[in-house]
Amino acid sequence: MIGLLQRVSEAAVRVDGATVGAIGPGLLVLLCAEKGDTEREADLLLTKLLGYRVFSDEAGKMNRSLADVNGGLLLVPQFTLAADTKSGTRPSFTPAAAPEDGRRLFDYAVRQAQARHGQVETGVFGADMKVSLINDGPVTFWLRFDPVGTSR
Repeated sequence: MIGLLQRVSEAAVRVDGATVGAIGPGLLVLLCAEKGDTEREADLLLTKLLGYRVFSDEAGKMNRSLADVNGGLLLVPQFTLAADTKSGTRPSFTPAAAPEDGRRLFDYAVRQAQARHGQVETGVFGADMKVSLINDGPVTFWLRFDPVGTSR
């Protein structure tokens, strides 16, 4: 499972002109399930992103997590993160989980995040979303947890 974390001052997702999710300071996380991913990978990713120290302390060092700063969390499904771009000029999405598996794992991650963190907003799986953000820093990290038994 892949998570692209962006520390933001604010972020929002719109679908058909309506805002479906918005946060102030916190993390915008683009989530992608890959073939073979299970709830295990979703749990590992969520644990890491909630505890990842990307917010500054009094000394200006990245020593605080999302939980420490009580920031917002905006989870957005993004299957294109699994793109295979090794050959040609058109990406292949064969590494991505099937849509039904991607939706199931995204919904699972959202439920787990809501149970573990207060401020959780989301995008809409399968929708044509317009995502806006003010990247704070900019600070962006790529997290990935492979399914057990794979060698990527």
